[in-house]
Amino acid sequence: MSDTSARRRTRGGGGAARRAERTSVSFEVAKYIERNIPLTELLDEEALQIIEANAEIILEEIGVAFTDNPDALNVWKEAGADMSGERVRLPKGLARKLCETAPSQYKQHARNPDRGVVIGGKNLVTAPVYGPPFVRDVNGGRRYATMDDFRKFVKLGYMSKWLHHSGGTVCEPTDVAVNKRHLDMLFAHMTLSDKPFMGSVTDPTRAQDSVEMCEILFGADFVQNNTVMTSLININSPLTFDATMMGALEVYAKAGQACIVSPFIVGGAMAPVSVIGTLTQVLAEVMAGIAYSQLIRPGAPVIFGTFVTSIDMNSGAPTFGTPEASQILYGAGQLARRMGLPFRSGGGLCGSKLPDAQAAYESANTLNAALMGGVNFMLHSCGWLEGGLVASPEKFVMDADQLGTLHKMAAGVRADENAQAMDAIREVGPGGHYLGCAHTQANFKDAFWRTELLDYKPFETWEEEGAQDTVALAANRVAKLLNDYQQPMLDPAITQALEEYVTKKKASQPDAIG
Repeated sequence: MSDTSARRRTRGGGGAARRAERTSVSFEVAKYIERNIPLTELLDEEALQIIEANAEIILEEIGVAFTDNPDALNVWKEAGADMSGERVRLPKGLARKLCETAPSQYKQHARNPDRGVVIGGKNLVTAPVYGPPFVRDVNGGRRYATMDDFRKFVKLGYMSKWLHHSGGTVCEPTDVAVNKRHLDMLFAHMTLSDKPFMGSVTDPTRAQDSVEMCEILFGADFVQNNTVMTSLININSPLTFDATMMGALEVYAKAGQACIVSPFIVGGAMAPVSVIGTLTQVLAEVMAGIAYSQLIRPGAPVIFGTFVTSIDMNSGAPTFGTPEASQILYGAGQLARRMGLPFRSGGGLCGSKLPDAQAAYESANTLNAALMGGVNFMLHSCGWLEGGLVASPEKFVMDADQLGTLHKMAAGVRADENAQAMDAIREVGPGGHYLGCAHTQANFKDAFWRTELLDYKPFETWEEEGAQDTVALAANRVAKLLNDYQQPMLDPAITQALEEYVTKKKASQPDAIG
């Protein structure tokens, strides 16, 4: 049975759903990137072997801490680890052996079967900013994020051609209680978009809520046998795995749902200042986290994650788009590929407070490194400002537009007869021009990548139209995308069931701040 037919049978349907599908507005969404270009291999074999050997020494001699999680300690003890309180020391080779059951790639299904993504291999899947408590836009300035902001970002992600994934906590809606906001966020992803999305990780019970809501959306049997969520599990670097994140990982691994096992490192603060030292710690942490996921359920899909920034030694603030961060990204990509695992890193990262030149430089450096470094899942692809404290709709559409350049670069350069263009060169000859020749007329529509945001008009036209800078153009595009937005079709019975679940869950507990 095909994926599409199985999904239709699982989710049900009805006349209302079919009528809505016939009248829905369609628009172009690009498939996830499939690279046809070589990757940057920064480290030589000797350096890679040194890192791998030293990571084993860390796991065997120093160990990692699994805090406030006696069940995890029991799992490790049964697996053959040496225990000292909450410190877990792994015999040489144990973690790497356990990691071998993790798949090299997997498919994450979307409720729209045409928008599923394959994570791993030569593919690159882009997802938006994750986690900012603040929002900044041209109208309201910098302020705490709300659920209304969250819904707008989900809509922008749905409407963005080059964005493949709806993401997770695209901003932190502070006007909803902490213990309940995950329900509203998941409902928004499930109903306002039909792209893949992420689950909640802020508490194991919230991860379980995510699984149960997916069972309503996709059908319980489908969720049991397929991956429908990829969720972010951060490691408390250095070398610490807390009960909250590990509890969420346990829920997802048991349910066969994917987790990004990702150290969260500011170099010089949570890892050594050297590239090789940081990569050694990253590898040790990732191997321990992925090994634990495989102890919970062998074959559970996982991603080798790396989030590393450098630090400004004067202010202590994290810095982004730096050469050292790119070097770590390139090296981590090599290590992930040697383990045969999908790789997460990169994004439109910047330290700038505004969507300005600093933001553009720093974001471009990281986006290009992610493409060339072999990243398979790129969180924070668009919308990130101020070191991740702020989500910006203007920056969102600026970044989303630039993701199109990654698609073009990843396609590589063709050398077929059409690309050789010998007929055009013969037709034009010395002293002519190519604007009207047959080859140009046949290829001009897709010969060059074209922005949907930036301005290339003559000065006089630009001035007559208001002399708008890029932020103003981005604000106009935000308004247009939100105005054009139409909610994707979803069976009304499924929507009602999700609403009832959310209402019941919220009513079952008082508001809490943690």
